[in-house]
Amino acid sequence: MFGLSEEQVADFGMTFGVGALILFMLFIVGELAWKAKAGKTGTIVLFIVLSLGMLGFIAKGIIQKILGI
Repeated sequence: MFGLSEEQVADFGMTFGVGALILFMLFIVGELAWKAKAGKTGTIVLFIVLSLGMLGFIAKGIIQKILGI
């Protein structure tokens, strides 16, 4: 596809596609906090609790880059 190998297309999708989904999920968490009128503390708790999985995914990518995997 456009002169790219399957590995390059998959790497692009994992980098930018999942990154875009993470940004969208952060928007959803913010919208949820706003509609629930959670306040400052509730919003912080929502972002921390609901974003831990995303943080793990980002950490995995950073660790892979550092170790060269």
